[in-house]
Amino acid sequence: MFTTRPVLTGTFGMVASTHWLASAVGMRTLEAGGNAFDAAAAAGFTLSVVEPHLNGPGGDAPLIGHRAADGHTFVVCGQGVVPARATTDAYRDLGVEEVPGTGHLAAVVPGAFGAWLDLLARYGTLPLADVLAPAVAYARDGHPLVPAAARTVAAVADMFRTHWPTSAEVYLPGGAVPAAGSRFTNPALAATLDRILAEAAAAGPDREAQIEAARRAFYEGFVAEAVDAFVADVPVMDATGRAHTGFLRADDLAAWRATEEPTVAVPFAGVEVHKTGPWGQGPVLLQQLRLLEALGVADLVAAAQGDPAGDDAVAELVHVVVEVAKLAMADRDAWYGDSADVPLDALLSPAYAAERARLVGPVADGGFRPGAPDGREPRLARALVAARAAADAGAPAGPSALGLGEPTVSPVGLSPGDTCHVDVVDRWGNRVSATPSGGWLQSSPVVPGLGFSLPTRAQMCWVEDGLPASLLPGRRPRTTLSPGLVLGDGHGFAFGTPGGDQQDQWVVPFLLRHLLGGLDLQAAIDAPAWHSSHVHNSFHPRTHAPRGLVAESRLGAGVLTALAARGHVVQDAGPWSLGRISAAGVGPDGWLCAAANARGRQGYAAGR
Repeated sequence: MFTTRPVLTGTFGMVASTHWLASAVGMRTLEAGGNAFDAAAAAGFTLSVVEPHLNGPGGDAPLIGHRAADGHTFVVCGQGVVPARATTDAYRDLGVEEVPGTGHLAAVVPGAFGAWLDLLARYGTLPLADVLAPAVAYARDGHPLVPAAARTVAAVADMFRTHWPTSAEVYLPGGAVPAAGSRFTNPALAATLDRILAEAAAAGPDREAQIEAARRAFYEGFVAEAVDAFVADVPVMDATGRAHTGFLRADDLAAWRATEEPTVAVPFAGVEVHKTGPWGQGPVLLQQLRLLEALGVADLVAAAQGDPAGDDAVAELVHVVVEVAKLAMADRDAWYGDSADVPLDALLSPAYAAERARLVGPVADGGFRPGAPDGREPRLARALVAARAAADAGAPAGPSALGLGEPTVSPVGLSPGDTCHVDVVDRWGNRVSATPSGGWLQSSPVVPGLGFSLPTRAQMCWVEDGLPASLLPGRRPRTTLSPGLVLGDGHGFAFGTPGGDQQDQWVVPFLLRHLLGGLDLQAAIDAPAWHSSHVHNSFHPRTHAPRGLVAESRLGAGVLTALAARGHVVQDAGPWSLGRISAAGVGPDGWLCAAANARGRQGYAAGR
């Protein structure tokens, strides 16, 4: 069958990411003798420079790694926490009932930089200066500004000029919006990274000591001081329509470190699928796989692929996958969060999946039906209940989430989640999947003198007490960031995609087609994608489209018509529009392999 690119195969190493420069940097790092952990960090630091509308050094970054020598599989959590001063009462005192999606009030501790340093210290081999060098060079000497970044800057240019002058200094050189493809530099960011490296070098020749010194420079030194002064003392306009200072302080950064923890996994199709814990949405993929298994999805995949012209068989597969996503996402909204009280074992149990699977009927469900794991009744945020009631009453739902993981940005910087992704495998079989995000240029003003923005992930918390995802100092917001890892007997692959709430939807047909349908990684990535927009957006203002189903037109007019006949409100997203999945790993035949998405004309795999 036709694919946009070949699956890369080889024996030395593979890198796949959402930007060709990051993939090239990762491969350069492997060629220089580094391992997958070094290469992932080098690619991740590069992504924070060349995709500033999708992530930044001050963003968030959950990572999943696998060390082949001993089979150790782990999560490095680079999701920063809610500041100590950011209580629900503090927001209510400001007249804020929902955390805005932009500005200082949404800022949490930057986690990405610390996560990459932690990965390097524990598992890497190369000096920090070597790993950071490409990112510094691209910030100082320039990189071609991708069209989506140029469009994002154009969308928020007036806000920068009027309200966020520090961002205008960086992203409006000469006062103008930079053209797509133009050479874009960020001298302030280059100087920040150079200063961090200088402080690292001053710690002496020991590699680990240098990495720790770099961490201190960021979280306890000049970076933390600049963040504190800006957030505490300079009010900035946000999505409330008013200017606010924020709650993040230097002591919040000093108190935080990236943590390592176990993955959460379930068996599926003869392999294990690994995700982060329920402080992220990762387990929602595992719930979907459990439900699909209970519904006999292998037979549905065989029917859909066995008769490509059979519109009914394809429509049945899409319908079942979408209805399962609604159920799993409802559980996410009711039960997930950075809380010890999440009933994860029950949510992932085969018995619970079988019970929930019985709710999937022949037509599109218009309800919102979280389950009752262990017999516990779900409690939903008041704002979520109100949004559902408004939708049931016929109120406008807002735009459906379309696009490659780079949705439309409003003039005030609101966007339903922007992200990038990188996967790496090395010649020893080590694997990394990482989904860096946050610190978006459009959502938070540039910190003076640093050249980067802060993460606004607190918008995913509820300003309501007693919920798993309530705003609580020291708690991780329930992020959408969701790297993934598949492990079999000596084989498996890292995978993921940008896309906010769609991350754990777009990868479902990819996994079904590869693990059950026999398609190779590239063919499974290239195949038509879809997702439900019926689920609530995790980002402010948390819109949704009742019974909404967004699908690529390549599914076929007959399939889309059949889905509409089942009650889905179908939105044709065009032929090549949904997702930016990439993957890299070891095949059952022992070859290293990688594939990357052609949508958006930006992602690439590299390897040999």
